[in-house]
Amino acid sequence: MNPVHFEDCSFLNLQAYFSSHPFSSVYVLADENIVLHCYPKIVSYFPPHRVIQIKSGEENKSISTCEIVWQKLTAANADRKTLLINLGGGVIGDMGGFAAGCYKRGIKFINIPTTLLAMVDASVGAKCGIDFMRYKNQIGLFNEPEAVFIYTDFLETLPERELRSGFAEVIKHYLIADKDAFEEVRSQKSEVSSIKWDTVVRKNVAIKQQIVEQDPTEQSIRKALNFGHTVGHALESFFLNEKQQKLLHGEAVAIGMVCESFISYRKGLLKDHELQQIAEVVLQYFNHTYIAEQHFKSITKLIAQDKKNEADETCFTLLSGIGSYTINQLVEKDLIRESLVYFNSLH
Repeated sequence: MNPVHFEDCSFLNLQAYFSSHPFSSVYVLADENIVLHCYPKIVSYFPPHRVIQIKSGEENKSISTCEIVWQKLTAANADRKTLLINLGGGVIGDMGGFAAGCYKRGIKFINIPTTLLAMVDASVGAKCGIDFMRYKNQIGLFNEPEAVFIYTDFLETLPERELRSGFAEVIKHYLIADKDAFEEVRSQKSEVSSIKWDTVVRKNVAIKQQIVEQDPTEQSIRKALNFGHTVGHALESFFLNEKQQKLLHGEAVAIGMVCESFISYRKGLLKDHELQQIAEVVLQYFNHTYIAEQHFKSITKLIAQDKKNEADETCFTLLSGIGSYTINQLVEKDLIRESLVYFNSLH
């Protein structure tokens, strides 16, 4: 994996990177919110560049938005020695890496994440992609950034809902790999504004890097990182088109973690008190979202498209206790529906 740089205030590592890596041209990919709140904090540290501004939101993580990026690059005669700077959250990082990997068979890119979700998860690990036909990350590739530069000061620009969304990935990492850290979260109050983010981000990047380095292309243990995401991605995709109710990625994953913990319990992998502890922590940090029973069929259909599935069988990553996991677990549709009923019962 290429380096992840942590810098509290000065951006010195970023300046050093640009001085030692000459590029024919540089482009910054960002949405309107990033251009307003984050770009001004860092623009003076960039070399001469152009900004490609796109619309924010998961609904714009699409092939049509990639076409806008490619059109801008092509119109400016950007060559294969061009650098793309992905400045933003998970949508920007995922889509920017995908667009960079496809343009002229690949140009270099770096990630500068501005959200907690992107810092602890999306910006590290080389997964890039876009949504397609309502399916989350249906089209994508593995494409490693040249480097990742993490500045936790950007988190000061986020609303609390976005911070909580990112915290879902933190809880996930602890559930699969760090029981002691999960116990610390249990003992804390649900006020995310009091959390020391620099320590949390560093710990979570280390957990993810350790797993990804052993399995870069998700053939085996990297599937552990998908805990909560099989149900979570389906919920996120379903509610993306619901005008009255939309879920952020972390909010959907939080529900997914409870449902998949219930499935782990029903399969004899997780103890009853562990399931209760997980549900308790999730509901501490996330408002309960009721999932109408008439939507269960649509949600299970979306789960059938999950990338971990093999030979038309639904494969899950489940917990085998808090702090450990098991991959490639087959789960029946009835048990998936039962897990959604269980989640509804908690409010």
